[in-house]
Amino acid sequence: MSKQTILFDMDDTLIYCNKFFDSVIDRFADQMKTWFQGYPLSVEELKRKQAQIDLERVMLNGFSPDHFPQSFVDTYEYYSELTGRPKSQEEIGRLLALGSSVYSHSIEPYAHMEETLNELQENGHTLHLYTGGDPAIQMRKVTEAGLDRYFGDRIHITRHKNAEFLNGLIRGYGLDRRNTWMIGNSLRTDILPALKNGIHAIFMPAEREWAYNQVEVDVKPSGAYFTLTSLNQIPKTIHGYTLSKYASGS
Repeated sequence: MSKQTILFDMDDTLIYCNKFFDSVIDRFADQMKTWFQGYPLSVEELKRKQAQIDLERVMLNGFSPDHFPQSFVDTYEYYSELTGRPKSQEEIGRLLALGSSVYSHSIEPYAHMEETLNELQENGHTLHLYTGGDPAIQMRKVTEAGLDRYFGDRIHITRHKNAEFLNGLIRGYGLDRRNTWMIGNSLRTDILPALKNGIHAIFMPAEREWAYNQVEVDVKPSGAYFTLTSLNQIPKTIHGYTLSKYASGS
């Protein structure tokens, strides 16, 4: 049976991410309510505006480290101009610090992370880590989570995680698309690019998802396409699929 090449996303696939952003957004909204008390602004409205601004920044500039803190400032300035409340450089500085704090949280792996990676590695599969974001921030997570022992020099970080970048990885490493898998929580940056490139895909829905990742899958898979709910389901799923393909001779 042929060995497989397996590309893993990191944030909200192997380690938690979104819940830390949600926590900081809650603190941002509470702070804004305090500053803008007396104005008819709800927490829900503040969160919607911040999410809209943040999404626009990611679409334009990719996963740059300043998109999230700056979305707090942009939201603050939007409501300052809307209400006529004076802006404060001290308040802007506090918002930038609050937004940046999300990048220094402690690492929390998903359940079964290590046993899943160990099993796949012991089965002879080649593992790659393919993640979006700032290299320094993402490599801190890799090191703290101990992921470098599984992925070695096969760690790929980009601010624009899309079909074109994935195709470059596939071509650059000379990967056989029939034996290559992409595993991740993002329909936009993991699953659709995988299907467009003709490789297998495993969708791991995040417990909490943000609007950027919520898109329609409008590409017909040319290989396997599974949706799983736990990391420890991955080895048997890949093994079962490759075994059936091997037995059928296709």
